[in-house]
Amino acid sequence: MIEEKAMELGRIIGQSTEYQALRRAEQDLKNDADTMGKLDQIQTLARQIDQIVSQGAMPDDAMTTAYEEAVRALELSGVGQTYVVARANFDKLMARVNQQMSHGIERGATSSIITLG
Repeated sequence: MIEEKAMELGRIIGQSTEYQALRRAEQDLKNDADTMGKLDQIQTLARQIDQIVSQGAMPDDAMTTAYEEAVRALELSGVGQTYVVARANFDKLMARVNQQMSHGIERGATSSIITLG
């Protein structure tokens, strides 16, 4: 029963305007070579920064500045901005879904009525 409810929730999320907007923005992003280059640069810098931090060091100012400028360039491009907004809206939707699931779990754990059928 839980798996069926999860499949239904997934189907509903997949039909949401937030998810559909994210998919369109991702497709537009993939079709824009310039914006994809900016995204690749951000991901490369992020991996380098993560590696430096995992070694207990801090990235130098040049790397930090390069990362911030790359993010800013992505956010200022039309395609990039659309993607960032769509991703943020979808993340907000998923946060609300997770919050409601947590509330449901808490209520279910304290309920003396068993409803598995």
